[in-house]
Amino acid sequence: MTRVDSGHDLSAARKAIATARSVVVKIGSSALTSLEGGLDTGRLDKLADAVEARMRAGSDVVVVSSGAIGAGIAPLKLSSRPKDLATKQAAASVGQLALAHAWGTSFARYDRTVGQVLLTAGDFSRREHHRNAQRTLDRLRSLHAVAVVNENDTIATEEIRFGDNDRLAALVAHLVGADALVLLSDVDGLYDGDPRKGAANFIPEVRSSADLDGVIAGSGGALGTGGMASKLSAARLAADAGVPVLLAAASDAAAALTG
Repeated sequence: MTRVDSGHDLSAARKAIATARSVVVKIGSSALTSLEGGLDTGRLDKLADAVEARMRAGSDVVVVSSGAIGAGIAPLKLSSRPKDLATKQAAASVGQLALAHAWGTSFARYDRTVGQVLLTAGDFSRREHHRNAQRTLDRLRSLHAVAVVNENDTIATEEIRFGDNDRLAALVAHLVGADALVLLSDVDGLYDGDPRKGAANFIPEVRSSADLDGVIAGSGGALGTGGMASKLSAARLAADAGVPVLLAAASDAAAALTG
């Protein structure tokens, strides 16, 4: 695991993340879905377990969940992630319903209520929409519900999309005044190259841009749109607002959320 922030020493930053009272947790598509089986409720349950444990420890948690398009691929019998906007939106309309239901069912095991919040990039640029989103998220947290945020893929166009949910998560962290941002995906941290394609060096901490010299960050995989490049961009955005960031594998979610 690695974290990216704006310059505190490692132990202090890790302590800040471990003790943060307000946390935004972003979960990538690859952690929740597969091309063959669609939404994986078993993996989702384990992620919900980790979030619930953090909430019971006293933190407010907002979940930014990718996976709507990925969850719609199998039910629509598509062979791959769609490339055209209309099919993406159709897959999202099917998958978003399944995704919201799965999160609600999973947290119901703890008698925890889930609220869905769908946002577009335009909602952050319009003052009234921005304020309404902030008010909704704050109220859900005060009612001890879990806000599950996603991009509103069914109406977003290519021109106004966030591009990936890593950026959305960084903006949500700023919106709710979060103390930490945790980005969970299919890799366990930051490397100077893709560890799946050969030898790559693990980078335990980034304090400044100089620590990124020589890092080659790729784009997303078959189910996602982000990749390491978008995570680094989101980490910079969050760090600029004073929010420390932890990158971790979704399979390590319990450890990442308990310090």
